[in-house]
Amino acid sequence: MSQLKKGALLTYLKIVLTNVIGIMMTPFIVSNIGKDEYGIFNAVGALIGTIALLDFGLTNTVVRFVAKYRAEKDRKGEENFLATVRLIYFVISMLVILLGVIFYFFLDTYFTKFNAEEIRITKIMFVILIINLAIYLPGMIFTGICKGYEAFVFPESVGIIRYLLRSATIVAVLLFGGKAISLVIVDSLFNLFTITVTGYYVFKKLKVRFKLHQLSKQYILHIFKYSGWIFVFSLVAMLQWKSGSWVLGSMSLPKVLGIYGIGIALGSYYGTFSTAISSVFLPRATQMSVNNASGEELTSMMIKLGRLSFIILMYVLGAFILYGEQFINLWVGGGDAENSGRYTRSECKEIYIIAVAIMVGYTLPLLQAFGNSILEAKNKLSFKAILYFVFMFLGALSGWLLAYEYGAIGMISGLVGGWLIVQNVMNFYYHKTIGLNIFRFFREMLHKSSLVIILVIFIGYFINYIPGEGWLNFVVKGVTYTAVFIPLMYFLGMLDYEKQLFIKPIASVLKRK
Repeated sequence: MSQLKKGALLTYLKIVLTNVIGIMMTPFIVSNIGKDEYGIFNAVGALIGTIALLDFGLTNTVVRFVAKYRAEKDRKGEENFLATVRLIYFVISMLVILLGVIFYFFLDTYFTKFNAEEIRITKIMFVILIINLAIYLPGMIFTGICKGYEAFVFPESVGIIRYLLRSATIVAVLLFGGKAISLVIVDSLFNLFTITVTGYYVFKKLKVRFKLHQLSKQYILHIFKYSGWIFVFSLVAMLQWKSGSWVLGSMSLPKVLGIYGIGIALGSYYGTFSTAISSVFLPRATQMSVNNASGEELTSMMIKLGRLSFIILMYVLGAFILYGEQFINLWVGGGDAENSGRYTRSECKEIYIIAVAIMVGYTLPLLQAFGNSILEAKNKLSFKAILYFVFMFLGALSGWLLAYEYGAIGMISGLVGGWLIVQNVMNFYYHKTIGLNIFRFFREMLHKSSLVIILVIFIGYFINYIPGEGWLNFVVKGVTYTAVFIPLMYFLGMLDYEKQLFIKPIASVLKRK
C-alpha cells in the first residue's frame, strides 16, 4: 500500500479518534472546570489563534515548494529554501513574543464582562500559550516537509499517539483537581513532544538538510509572494472561526463563549471528515499542474474526491439535523439552572443551531476542497483570497451587528451568510479561469447519491418517533439510521469504483483470516 493510501487511512483513524475522544472529553472537561472557565479557555484559544497568523502561510508554502523541488529533482534548491524558511521563522518567533507582550497589557480592558479572578486566569493562560506558539510555529516546518515528501505515515502515527497520550493526561490532571490552566500546560508539553519526534524523523530518516547556499532579498520575496495569499486565507480562516469569539468576548459573559466554542467545535468535527481526503492531495495536485494536466483531468479528480466527501458528509449532516439536538442535551446538557456545571436545555438549543449553521455553510467548500489544492499548485490563489477576505469581513461585520440582538446565533448567521455567497461566486471562477468543468462536477457528484440522501432523510424523520429520551434511545436511533443509510447508499447511490473502495479493505481482512 502506498504512502498516500496509508496516510489517508491513518488520517481517518486519527479523525475518528479525535472526534470520538473529543466528544467524550468535552462534557468531562466542562463538568470539571465549569462553564465559565471553559468559556475563558475558548476565548484565549481564539486570541492565540489570531496571533498564529504570523505564520504568514509558510507551513503550506513548505509543502508546495518541497514537492516542487522534489518533482524537479533540485536537491540544492530544496536545501536553500528550507534554510531560508528557518531564518524567517526565527524572526516570526520574535514577533510572536513582542505582540504577546503588547496584547497582555490590554486583556483586562478587552474582556469587559470578566471579573478579576477570570482576568487573572486569562493572563496566565495567555502567557503560557504565547511561549508555546513561539516554539510551535517554527516546528511546523517538519510536518510540512513530511507532506512535501508524501511521507504521511510517520507524522500521522505520531499525531495519533500524541492525541491518545494527551487525552489520558488531561483526564488524570482534571481528576486530581486541575483547571483550565492545567489544560494549556498539557497541550504545550505535547506540542513540544510532537516537534521533537517529527524533527528527528525528518533529519534521520528522510535525510533532509537545511543548508543556506544563497540568501537574497528576491528569493525571500518570491517565497512571500506565494505564501502571502495563503496568509490572506489564514485571515479568512480567522474571520470564519475566531472572529465570533473576538466579538462575543467584548460583549458577553464567559459561558456564552463556551456555547459558541462548542458549536464551532462540532462544526470543525464535521469538516475533518472531508479535509482528511483532500489534505493528502496537495502534492498530487502540484505534480498534476507541473505535468500540465488538462481541466477535464483535474475535474475528474475533484469529482472522485467530491463524491467520497459527499457520501460521508451527507451521512453525518443528515444524522445531526435529525438527532443532533437530542445528542447535545445528553452530551453537555442536564443543567437545571443558569449557574450549574452543565448547559441548560435552552443553551443546548443554541449550540445545536450554531453547529447546524456551520455544517450547512461548510458543506460546499468541503466538497470542492481539491479545487483549492489546484489553486495552490497553480499559484492562482489571489482572486479567491481577496474574494473570501472581503465577503468574510462583511460577514463578520454583519455578525457583529446581529450579535447585539441575537448573541452567538446572530454572530454565526452573519459569518455563514458571507461564506455561502463567496463559495458560489468561486464556482464561476473555477469554471471560467481554471478550466474546471463545474457543471460536470455537480452533475456527476449528485448522480444517484442525491436521491438516496433524500430517501434516507425521509425515513430518518420517522425514526425520530422511536419513543424515549436517554442515551439508549439515541443509540437505537443512530444504529437504525445507519442500517438504513449504508445499504441504500451502497446498492443505489455508489458507483462501481466507490463500491470497490468500500469492499477491498473488508475483503483483504477476510482473506488474511
